[in-house]
Amino acid sequence: MSHDHDHSEGHAAHGHSHGQHAGTTRLVLALVFNFLIPAAEVAAGIVAGSLTLLADAAHNASDTASMGVSLVARRVAGREADRRRTFGYERAELIGAFVNLVTLIVIALYLLVEAGQRVFTPGEIKGRLMLIVGAITLAGNVATAFVLYRPSKGSLNVKSAFVHIVADALGSVAVILGGWLIASYGWTIVDPILTAAIALYILAHSYEMLRETISILMESAPKGFPLDEMTRALEAMDHVCDVHHVHVWRLDEEQTAMEAHVEVEEIAELAALDTLKGEVKQKLRDEYGIDHATLELEHGACTDQHRPQREREAAPAAHY
Repeated sequence: MSHDHDHSEGHAAHGHSHGQHAGTTRLVLALVFNFLIPAAEVAAGIVAGSLTLLADAAHNASDTASMGVSLVARRVAGREADRRRTFGYERAELIGAFVNLVTLIVIALYLLVEAGQRVFTPGEIKGRLMLIVGAITLAGNVATAFVLYRPSKGSLNVKSAFVHIVADALGSVAVILGGWLIASYGWTIVDPILTAAIALYILAHSYEMLRETISILMESAPKGFPLDEMTRALEAMDHVCDVHHVHVWRLDEEQTAMEAHVEVEEIAELAALDTLKGEVKQKLRDEYGIDHATLELEHGACTDQHRPQREREAAPAAHY
């Protein structure tokens, strides 16, 4: 029996490490930018007697905490593989993303409940102070979003933090708009309406990212992966009789892995067997994006390939 793993090249790993370091630096900057926003909103909310500002402060505080979670997860993900975690710690970022997204969904549901309650029991709000604080927090959120935008392209963990900040920026816009309408016309009803709209936006975006995060944690194949087509393509290769026990999954957002039993014709020379294995793995890499392939080559009667798979697998076979 022959097991073989295909590992990433050193320079690719170095590039990933460099990108991860840059993303970590940006997360630290974003955390610093976002730390003072909820503190300012709490102070202004108390002075203005505004539940809207206090609620937005709670939202911003949770986002600051989520960036802290993202930062810790990113640092853990940078650890080297060890004897227990042989694939390394990269999935720590996915766990961070999962925590952030679940938190964000809970916050969105809370905002919906609050919006519904405020329709029937509106409180007194100082619109002018809302407008000023909203403008200040919007500037802070835009700066934070700018810092996180680039690293969010390559990490669900950072992307979840980025969506938090975008939601905060929208919340700041709502605070500004609501403050202006309340100060100018006394329309307190716009506060719960805008709050509900932001909450629905958060739910829609968080749901899609949460689905993808869970898919990777559940070791699912990439969405739309042509598993049957790949199996047929391998079986059509010279000297390959059958491919079974096929499993494809994502290690993280960027790497796809596969393991399979490959039944081959009898090949006397070990060098020829290694060449065939290399050809199979090259095809997997080039045509199907398989970064890590574990192949068990075995020799059985090729005439058995039309029998039920469970019978073929039960038949005696020689393993290389």
